[in-house]
Amino acid sequence: MPGRWKNYKSPSFDELIAHEGTPRPAAKNLCHWIDKLSTNDIQIREKAAKLAIQQMGITFTVYSDKGNIDREWPLDIIPRIIDAQEWGNVARGLKQRLKALNLFINDVYNDQHILNDNIVPRALIESSGNFRDECRGMNPAHHVWANICGTDLVRSEDGTPYVLEDNLRVPSGVSYMIENREVMKRVMPEVFRDCHILPVDNYTSDLYKMLCSLTDTPDPTLCVLTPGVFNSAYFEHCFLAQEIGAELVEGRDLVVAEDGFVYMRNVGELKKVDVIYRRVDDEFLDPDCFNPSSTLGVRGLMKAWKDGKVAIANAPGAGVADDKVIYSYVPDIIRYYLNEEPLIANVPTYRCENAEEREYVLDNLAKLVVKPANESGGYGMLIGPQSSVKEQAEMADRIRKNPRNYIGQPTLSLSTVPTLTDTEIEARHIDLRPFVLQGADISVTTGGLTRVALVKGSLVVNSSQGGGSKDTWVVKTQSPGDSVLSQQQQ
Repeated sequence: MPGRWKNYKSPSFDELIAHEGTPRPAAKNLCHWIDKLSTNDIQIREKAAKLAIQQMGITFTVYSDKGNIDREWPLDIIPRIIDAQEWGNVARGLKQRLKALNLFINDVYNDQHILNDNIVPRALIESSGNFRDECRGMNPAHHVWANICGTDLVRSEDGTPYVLEDNLRVPSGVSYMIENREVMKRVMPEVFRDCHILPVDNYTSDLYKMLCSLTDTPDPTLCVLTPGVFNSAYFEHCFLAQEIGAELVEGRDLVVAEDGFVYMRNVGELKKVDVIYRRVDDEFLDPDCFNPSSTLGVRGLMKAWKDGKVAIANAPGAGVADDKVIYSYVPDIIRYYLNEEPLIANVPTYRCENAEEREYVLDNLAKLVVKPANESGGYGMLIGPQSSVKEQAEMADRIRKNPRNYIGQPTLSLSTVPTLTDTEIEARHIDLRPFVLQGADISVTTGGLTRVALVKGSLVVNSSQGGGSKDTWVVKTQSPGDSVLSQQQQ
């Protein structure tokens, strides 16, 4: 491979370049195309992407000591590429995982067979900050609690995929996956003519079908319940509501009437709501059940849900499986409910609630990643090799005070993708968040949101921590006789 790839080096498995500048088969067309571009050509396309993001109004909010800051969405224009055949295997593993997790959640709130059989310790559930006693005895539509799941995937140095965590409460990021593709089609239209890139824009129709499957009402009224304009994912709430034809509402826009149904305040009237896609955390959903001072939720909403008067996705209480300690039991959960071996492995995990494993974590803080059980966005974690002695001591103190709340994992050298810097193209570490939908049926996005650590050597990919994103191309490797997909198919 001539030109700019001959000196490209990665400290880990690279998603585009195999070795000595040779592109992986699915990335061959893209790498040849980039190699033909001058530095000025690349800069022009990078500026075009930033302009498109401005014109499309794609933003996210960062919380800081200085207040909430709206920022333009960070997109690197060199995409991450996955072979379609490999993705088919990953998608099967993701479906398997969510099916098992939903069986687990339904069991925990009903018969508790898995706890009685001591596959998962009862004490872990009873001490979980996300177990909702108010949900006992509930059976949501199709016995599915987590209707939308964002599963974080990583790849190790040898190319093996791992599940890093499951996000089952109010997972975010799918709108950016879709918008990244729209931007890239503007910036690199000719590449879409030359590559077999599978589409991602069917997600919103799949989301609509899934939400409609949660009610028997024909032509149901859907709404997206948002905490409001200051939420970091507000752009996504607006985007998804518009794409699926749902009403975007805040808690103050809804009311539970005397008949027990949920209504939306409309101009001069009330309109019955059938399905709520909620983007509000459990504790703020209903002041009658959870936080009594919450102004984000709807008084009486939990009773309406339990009485079958409204469907809620994701169901309250689904977060009981969105716990990094419970995560360590997912392979056993899959075996227990499905009688199958996991198709995608977990990252090896040490549970600090176990005395022996806790001592190992405390003795090896300098080389492990330590995470709190229920934080998200990269907050509260320690990346041992990049931490100071003081930070390690502070983490050790937190672990000793509340061992149930922490796990340790080996520091993986995440896979990389070529990424634009101020002066050249360099390897940067990435992860991937695909989205899985489960209602009457189950589906997986074609790829997902690739998040990239923009700082050299960093393993922190979260946008709230300074990370960026890439478009994810699932590419069908062309064989003799295949016809090139038209741009309209993308």
